[in-house]
Amino acid sequence: MLVFGESVLNDAVSIVLTNTILAMRRPEMADVSGAVAFFHGVGHFCLMFAASSAIGIASAVLSSVTFKLFDLRKTPSLEIALMLIFSYIPYGLAEGVGLSGIMAVLFAGIVMSHYTHRNLSPITQITVQQTFRTVAFMAETCVFAYLGMSIFSMYHHVKVSFVLWAIALCLVGRALNIFPLSFMANKFRIHKITPKQQFIMWFSGLRGAIAFALSLHIDMEKEKRQVLVTATLIIVLFTLLFLGGGTMPLMTILNRKKTRTKKKKELNLSKTKEMGDTVETTSEHTEAEEIRTVKPHVSKFMSLDQKYLIPWLTRIITAQEVREGQRQMATLTDKWYKEVSQRSTTEESEEDDLQTLISGNSEP
Repeated sequence: MLVFGESVLNDAVSIVLTNTILAMRRPEMADVSGAVAFFHGVGHFCLMFAASSAIGIASAVLSSVTFKLFDLRKTPSLEIALMLIFSYIPYGLAEGVGLSGIMAVLFAGIVMSHYTHRNLSPITQITVQQTFRTVAFMAETCVFAYLGMSIFSMYHHVKVSFVLWAIALCLVGRALNIFPLSFMANKFRIHKITPKQQFIMWFSGLRGAIAFALSLHIDMEKEKRQVLVTATLIIVLFTLLFLGGGTMPLMTILNRKKTRTKKKKELNLSKTKEMGDTVETTSEHTEAEEIRTVKPHVSKFMSLDQKYLIPWLTRIITAQEVREGQRQMATLTDKWYKEVSQRSTTEESEEDDLQTLISGNSEP
């Protein structure tokens, strides 16, 4: 979860930073001093970051209020369609105004997971979750298929020294990013990021589709562009094959050195259990106890969230709605079971008839 979250945020920041650097190439920036250009770039980066995040959060809040005010539980198809639309709105809106779509989607997903998810019916929760997983898997497959084909379909200009320096600077840059930020994050976290986890985050930092797409997006001279695209592709392959392939063996080696400790209760971060039971995030403590166990500045936000934000943005689920959701899930499960059992019975009867026919023909 830490590796995934860090990689998504890293991709979002890289897009914003690339757009900021490209904006510095405008003709009106040619005559400004270095200090002015630096502060202008920092301001542009912060503006894009904040505005994209605001669009994502606003879209997620709008979706949560919409699903709270309009009861769509009896029409799952419309509920699913609106959920898909609200998921795409922040990306399209942010890209349309020249901001970062992936940054907007990132913050929209965080807020929608916490608020909008509670307003969906059990069927929609499961359907949307599996739909997004399927679409994400298909998108990743297409992207890496394109990366593989680009090895043979593009003209490459390899600069060995440039590639080696780029790989080294990527590793150094990730170290300067992961370890200081993890140290700062541990000041606010209940569950600390251990040194082993930090090392895994640094080692498994893969360069992938976003880096390659950004290299193709940059407009420059043909020869320089070929050098940049080739170097990016080599870095992507290096991180995927060597760093990605070595992550699991490295984790196995680190776990061997770990002393035996009492096995903790597994924490389910998904809001949808297996077999279709919809639940909130699992915790061993009640909400009030959890607020008391965290640090004061964090508990203030959690108290504000429990007291104002959740009641305002989510519906109160009644006992009747819970029973109705259980009945819907039971109906779907029974329907699936009857179809499967009927198909199995038909196949068995056909096999028995075939065996009887074979036995009858074999008798003299």
